[in-house]
Amino acid sequence: MALVNRVSGFSSCSVSSHFGKAKTFGLNPICSLNCTSSSSSYSSSPFTEKHSIERYQRDSWVYNTQVEDASLCNLPFDSNSVRENDIALQLPELKKMLGVLREKRESGGCDGGGGSCGPGNVYLVGTGPGDPELLTLKAVRVIQSAHLLLYDRLVSNDVLELVGPDARLLYVGKTAGYHSRTQEEIHELLLSFAEAGATVVRLKGGDPLVFGRGGEEMDFLQNQGIQVKVIPGITAASGIAAELGIPLTHRGIANSVRFLTGHSRKGGTDPLFVAENAADPDSTLVVYMGLSTLPSLALKLMHHGLPSNTPAVAVERGTTPQQRLVFTELKNLADEISSAELVSPTLIVIGKVVALSPFWPHSSIEASLLVEAK
Repeated sequence: MALVNRVSGFSSCSVSSHFGKAKTFGLNPICSLNCTSSSSSYSSSPFTEKHSIERYQRDSWVYNTQVEDASLCNLPFDSNSVRENDIALQLPELKKMLGVLREKRESGGCDGGGGSCGPGNVYLVGTGPGDPELLTLKAVRVIQSAHLLLYDRLVSNDVLELVGPDARLLYVGKTAGYHSRTQEEIHELLLSFAEAGATVVRLKGGDPLVFGRGGEEMDFLQNQGIQVKVIPGITAASGIAAELGIPLTHRGIANSVRFLTGHSRKGGTDPLFVAENAADPDSTLVVYMGLSTLPSLALKLMHHGLPSNTPAVAVERGTTPQQRLVFTELKNLADEISSAELVSPTLIVIGKVVALSPFWPHSSIEASLLVEAK
């Protein structure tokens, strides 16, 4: 097992190897890297956590109402009532903002001629896996020109710093056990502001159309006559694999790559049922949102024929300064993740290509054997 805080800090970790029976790929067992970590790496998370004081301060416009105590913005809410409090505090300001936009629209302020105005545009913008330097130029331009931005939990604070000074930010993130807004409410927010003539940006971590529900939002808005433009982002699989030097496909080693979600919409097909088709040793498997179901998924993959010593890596907060990762073999992956106490967001990559990473223990030996075997 290898646990590191970030790739750039790899050299600062002390390495200790535990030798035992050689693996199929010629790798003597798992190398353990012991790194010094502190709680500050968590408190300085680049992601917009729901109960973060900084998040409330940044979005304070939402909570500055005459009927509510402004001190609420500086205190964590009770977990059982945070959603109700959010809605109660946000609605007055949201209605006020909508009213201003509609008044401007009715007065012809949008074109200065008193004529009718068409609806605004909605942009679904992918912000990548976390590193703001991975944004596209087009994404930056749209972020800086928007009137209102609805953003998810996995949009980094560095990305939010790019928002224009006159724009409004609204948190609509989801995490396990808590949705600040239902998907239906997000649809209605996007529709209401677009109909009022605003330029609305929906910021999503990764790519909007890769496990980001961008397709649902696009379909809903287009059915309502709203023009939707998608600005792709670097999905976590590509961004994190590149950071670690893992080719998702490689001639003679992996001829395909498969993206799999670790959970599905309530009432949908259990993603674990796809293990029979996903257990291909000549393919790369990338699992999004799979921490809770990984133990079952790993067992099913091995049951359906994927070798237990298949290289794998789990990456928490990939491409950010808080990145932590675990390199190990499939049979040990669930236990090593638990031992390292990785938390969401964590991406999991399973396949022989993982051994091509320069950070895989004994990677030079592993890579040589893989290349010779192809």
